[in-house]
Amino acid sequence: MTGVVDVGGGLRDIFGAGVFDYCLGRGIRFDYCIGVSAGSANIASYLGGQSGRNYKFYTEYAFRRRYMSLGNFIRTGSYINMDYAYGELSKKGGESPLDFGRIKSSASAMKVVAMNALTGETVYFDKSDMCQDDYSILMASSSIPVVCRPYSVRGVPYFDGGLADPVPVRRAFGSGCDKVVVILTKPRDFVRSQESDLRLVRLLRRRYPKSAEQLLLRYKKYNDGVALAKKCEEEGRALILAPEDTFGMRTLTKSRETLDRMYRMGVGAAAALDDFLGLPERSGQAAAKIRPGPAASV
Repeated sequence: MTGVVDVGGGLRDIFGAGVFDYCLGRGIRFDYCIGVSAGSANIASYLGGQSGRNYKFYTEYAFRRRYMSLGNFIRTGSYINMDYAYGELSKKGGESPLDFGRIKSSASAMKVVAMNALTGETVYFDKSDMCQDDYSILMASSSIPVVCRPYSVRGVPYFDGGLADPVPVRRAFGSGCDKVVVILTKPRDFVRSQESDLRLVRLLRRRYPKSAEQLLLRYKKYNDGVALAKKCEEEGRALILAPEDTFGMRTLTKSRETLDRMYRMGVGAAAALDDFLGLPERSGQAAAKIRPGPAASV
């Protein structure tokens, strides 16, 4: 069984969107797909067979004030309007509807990582937690603490899955995968520090102390997850796909030029999948010529 892990990373995860568009273009299907934060949205479009869908979210919709803006934060307490992104835009009849029918009928397992904001517990949602036009698990997994309020699923508030299990490689292997592709959105040798989270921890602790405790541990979870991925890669059981450079991009950096560059880098990096998965030599377009567009379902 072959799995894929997409760790998310806000707008940087357009890199992952490039990887999945390459997979759709090559007809690559993963048996087990687990996504964190923006990674869960990438996986949803991938399982829906919707090549190029997420590219538009990163490079067009994200620049709309209704999607991401200080005005949203002032009015609602959330910089990102999840109900606009995963509701209005993504529902049936919306501007960019998610093909839930294909997701549901796909033979691939889908897992979405989130964290219970009250208890700090890690939760792994799956397809059974979604239904047509109810994509609240994607919203929950993508709710960055402090930047966004927690998002409720069946009355329970959740924060971004990156606090809970930022690089769920162990979960993928523990679920029966023999090989796992790991999509990172920072260079493979990047080491996360706790210091960068301390200010957010102080702000979060006031209302969500258990979440703050997990945020304090995020750096270690991330570093340990990447270390495990590297170890498995040395053993031939994993393949890490990561950008060589993020060009100064932070989680919510908006630069169309840089976003497009990261996407193309993801498409190019994904060519390593051919050898890892033992695919036949390409006879069609080269990876560099792949563009967002229609693709077969997986």
